[in-house]
Amino acid sequence: MTDATRPTRVFLDAGGRAPVLPAAREAFLQALDEGWADPRRLHSEGRRARLLLDGAREAIAAAVGARAEEVDLHGSHTLALHAGVRAVARGRRRAGRDLVVSAVERAAVLEAAAFSAAQPWGGDRGRRVDVPVDRLGRVDLNAWAAAVGAPGVAVAALQHASGEVGSTQPVEAAHDLARRSGVPLLVDAGASLGHVPVGGSWDVLAADPADWGALGGVGVLVTRAGVRRATDWPEDEDRWSPGGVSVPAALAAAVALQDALRTAPSDEGRRRDLVRRVRERVAAEAPDVEVVGDPEGRLPHVVTFSCLYVDGEALVGELDRLGFAVGSGSACTSSALEPSHVLAAMGVLTHGNVRLALPRDVRAEDVERFCDVLPGAVAKVREALGVQGL
Repeated sequence: MTDATRPTRVFLDAGGRAPVLPAAREAFLQALDEGWADPRRLHSEGRRARLLLDGAREAIAAAVGARAEEVDLHGSHTLALHAGVRAVARGRRRAGRDLVVSAVERAAVLEAAAFSAAQPWGGDRGRRVDVPVDRLGRVDLNAWAAAVGAPGVAVAALQHASGEVGSTQPVEAAHDLARRSGVPLLVDAGASLGHVPVGGSWDVLAADPADWGALGGVGVLVTRAGVRRATDWPEDEDRWSPGGVSVPAALAAAVALQDALRTAPSDEGRRRDLVRRVRERVAAEAPDVEVVGDPEGRLPHVVTFSCLYVDGEALVGELDRLGFAVGSGSACTSSALEPSHVLAAMGVLTHGNVRLALPRDVRAEDVERFCDVLPGAVAKVREALGVQGL
């Protein structure tokens, strides 16, 4: 294929690692010059780095309605989730050892909850209680109420919205139910913050700057004053996020968040219309394909569908060959050929899963072109598997 005929690359996989915003890139480069020193040092260079780091924490705190001292920065979103679950679970070990989670939480939350429940703090062990969801991916509030209302619960966790299928959760109602039982709620806003309002119905909030257009290497954890927590890791000068975090990356995260929030109202409407268009065309034009997630109560930029008789990895590869970078919520990874736990919990098709997470600068004509080529790509993969015409 010549350069003249090679398809233009279209990036439609901005979930969890979006293209870096120009403002974030500029802030990062500036901080490389001014904030490269260790912010724990007492010399001028160290104090200057500390000022930049403190400014980043203050900006993030203001964006989520918190105080700067409530914000901890970690090396990744996964580390922030692990720290949040583990620290609160250990801090509240006298109140209980069980941890309540929805069945569609990120693997990082599920594994951290299982890890914390298994620790023999005080000789007792707890359990991870998974609350079921409906076919739209929304948590069952009756089951949630029973789970958080049971004796011996240390902490509950619920995502604000699913980065895999886009459905938002009834976080306000879930928080109210947990609060009635005196159980703190950790909300994972990793797929939401910077795209839609997150609100204040949380006791611990985790977020992912790479998802809103910052560089990787930073995770945000905000813990309300009054939430008991204790470390289950070795002592460090930075108690809650051992080793600290890159000052340039932290500043870029704060600047990117401010920029993302500034443009979110206009970005949201445009991307929501494009997602609606994808959902309509895929359902109408691609046979034996199930579009999953709530059609209305959802993130504005995420859309997921699953294709019967299709290998997800093969379909992602075929779309990549055609010039489209897409994700798979799915089905398989290179290391574990297992169906998506999110799709399985929803009771929907797990085969041939494709997830689009539209970047802010996505063009409508590129989305339409994706919809044009998708039915042929699905047919080609089915043909290769010998299942065409079924």
